[in-house]
Amino acid sequence: MIKPPKLQPGDTVATISLSSGGAHSFPHRYLAGKQQLQETFDLRVVESRYALRENDWLARNPQARAEDLMEAFANPKISAIVSTIGGEDSLRILPYLDLDVIRANPKIFMGYSDTTVSHFACFKAGLVSFYGPAIMAGFAENGGIFPYTEASVRRALFSSEPIGRVLPNTDGWTNESLDWNQPELQSQHRTLEPSTPWRWLQGTGIKRGPLIGGCLEILDWLRGTEFWPDKAAWHNAMLFLETSEEAPSPLYVTRVLRCFAAVGMLEQVGGIMFGRPANVAPPEHLAYDEALRHVVVDEHGLTNLPIVTNVDFGHTDP
Repeated sequence: MIKPPKLQPGDTVATISLSSGGAHSFPHRYLAGKQQLQETFDLRVVESRYALRENDWLARNPQARAEDLMEAFANPKISAIVSTIGGEDSLRILPYLDLDVIRANPKIFMGYSDTTVSHFACFKAGLVSFYGPAIMAGFAENGGIFPYTEASVRRALFSSEPIGRVLPNTDGWTNESLDWNQPELQSQHRTLEPSTPWRWLQGTGIKRGPLIGGCLEILDWLRGTEFWPDKAAWHNAMLFLETSEEAPSPLYVTRVLRCFAAVGMLEQVGGIMFGRPANVAPPEHLAYDEALRHVVVDEHGLTNLPIVTNVDFGHTDP
């Protein structure tokens, strides 16, 4: 796997819309994210050719979205590419991607949720990518970027040293939703819940392996495509999974995990990390733990597979 060069202050970052046209629908939210990314990290942020197009146009033109990504990778003036927001149909760009372009132009690619699709394209091309904040969800945080997010981005993208130990967020987290249709709310900080610790369900010792994963629902959609990694790619990998803002039920999670087991994936991985579920009340988080335990242990007897849940990544904030 090729690791892209680190960012330097003053570098140019391109924003891109690979699925939803959220940047067009909520321009003030997009501009807040762009400004906060520029000012916090001393970067120059530019839009890819179609980043600000409307939802309907993007939906009609998956090939244009793919070409946008290829142009951003091929442009030597661009050091990183960050998704504006997720969506639900990045799968439609896959036939139009040129993996040789990605491989020949290694640079930082970052986003989450439906952007999982493009991460797996990068993986197939042999490029390390970064599952992290998007422009409109993360960098556009109400009242400014969370310190936990800022510190994580600095350590991951602005240094060539190993990231090292990742610690839980202790400053509180939020499930509060402030209406993006009301620009006046952009400066209002969201209410924080007390921090909840990561839960270590099982496993001992130290495990090492590459991180592979993403949004659970999108991973399920990728199964069976040519972008789904073969069994060898999952061997000893640290599988990270998180659920979308649609809050799929623990039963849905159970069914997807069964599919992962059926294709021989669960028996290969070296550990599982599960992100704090979005839009789910904390008492209900334990039901997701039980879904993991039920499939991994009760149904498949993987009693030594390390499982950590309630982790600070994905659709949780920060």
